[in-house]
Amino acid sequence: MKPRSIAVPWILAGSACLFPSPASALSVCADPGYLPYSNRAGEGFENRIAVAVAKALGEKVEYTWASSRGHGGFPQFLSATLDAKKCDVIMNIPYGSREELTTRPYYISSYVFVFDKHKNYQITSMDSSILKRIKVGFERNTPAEAAVKIRGMLPGSVAFDVGEEEGKSPAIMLDALRKGEIDVLITWQPAIGASLRASPNLEVMVVPNERALGPPEQYSFPMSMGVRMGDDALKKRLDDVIAKHQAELTSILTESGVKLFSPP
Repeated sequence: MKPRSIAVPWILAGSACLFPSPASALSVCADPGYLPYSNRAGEGFENRIAVAVAKALGEKVEYTWASSRGHGGFPQFLSATLDAKKCDVIMNIPYGSREELTTRPYYISSYVFVFDKHKNYQITSMDSSILKRIKVGFERNTPAEAAVKIRGMLPGSVAFDVGEEEGKSPAIMLDALRKGEIDVLITWQPAIGASLRASPNLEVMVVPNERALGPPEQYSFPMSMGVRMGDDALKKRLDDVIAKHQAELTSILTESGVKLFSPP
């Protein structure tokens, strides 16, 4: 999945509507079968984040399930759910997205290079020469694909449609790497973080936000929660929760294998 990549004090005065009763619900849009992000069983890190946020608000979580993949992809998911007022918030969207109103970021992560440690590849950036001599795997329709294309490496690369096709897990990219079908994988770290725990022989290196020639490229992204444009009241409440409970949210992410990134 591509980044769809993160302090203000609690409002203490005024309207009772700022303090919903425990019976009210945080209405969340989520994919019912796209681990490690979310599923109906509540096993994804987005599920766990939603529960923590709802608890902080004194609410329960109420889901609207819809696929974020397939025809139209993530934009269609937003149009059919959040924008259609079938729910009020999504838990994971790039900060500053033009599609929705985003909260303050609650984490920052990055695209990464993943390869077998024993191969000792000298990879420091997308411009490392070794990348033109080995087979590169990447997720389609992401910054990684754009980087591969502009460097003329597409013919010798393997594209994965994980974020576009139903039923595919990001873990299949790591499986291809283990089987030798690709030599290095370039992908969004949160997509594979949980699966990496079973592969201590793999090296994971952050893709830096730089380019030797041409305009700069971005591979690290601050990630937020998203609400409908104009829903400033809910955004404010969520911003307050993030500010007060950042340590708890960070703990959930790290326990879920998400590597947090702090840009220089």
